[in-house]
Amino acid sequence: MALITCEDLTLSYDGRVAVSGITCTLGQGDYLCVVGGNGSGKTTFIKGLLGLLKVHAGRLVFDESIRPQDIGYLPQQITIQRNFPAIVREVVISGRLSRLGAVPFYRREDRLAAKRSLELLGITDLAKLSFSELSGGQQQRVLLARTLCSAPDGLKLLILDEPMNGLDPHVRQGLYTSIAELNQVQGITIIMVTHDVQAAVRFASHILVLEAKQEFFGTSHEFEHTELGQELMRDSCGGNCRICGTRIGDAQWAS
Repeated sequence: MALITCEDLTLSYDGRVAVSGITCTLGQGDYLCVVGGNGSGKTTFIKGLLGLLKVHAGRLVFDESIRPQDIGYLPQQITIQRNFPAIVREVVISGRLSRLGAVPFYRREDRLAAKRSLELLGITDLAKLSFSELSGGQQQRVLLARTLCSAPDGLKLLILDEPMNGLDPHVRQGLYTSIAELNQVQGITIIMVTHDVQAAVRFASHILVLEAKQEFFGTSHEFEHTELGQELMRDSCGGNCRICGTRIGDAQWAS
């Protein structure tokens, strides 16, 4: 089932076309990594998906089964987030604030949702600690738990904008693994913006390459066997294709 369909999608920012020609389909349970250089339109694409930018041309269609409350969004961290003066449990449960409506206090289901989110991210032991005193990797897990907690019936779609920024390689690896588990075990569809092409190919099912326009969309395996994929991966990865074992860069596989 197609959850999101883009047909020759063009998005503009401040009256200027920022990214164009996006044609792709994302199905339930897919994991899409969006890669490209600075200013390539990655964040603009995310803002378009979130309805923060109007479609300039083309089509962007969500399946009717996806409601706004089914979508979680984790933006890039900023300083004010890192210095947030609250304990971890309070940060996580605050994801429910927009769902409270006229009820001025958290309900039992809100507390249970926060507890489950902490468990899913493996940070239950941090619940009573101050958010501002955590490491960058721990803070990012807490913010991800907060995003998971926001959905009353569980997230169907999780959108992440450069969640690995500022994290060391070991911490990034652990967070990539946790996000993959949310996708594979919990069945959450993932869209992630990242500069890490090697990790994108390793963890994602699909790759979208933007450079002010769509340069590629397809499966990770297809990406590895294109000239573009080889170019982007050669310096950062080298080695063999993770699926078929073929040496990356072999001319016979170039498209």
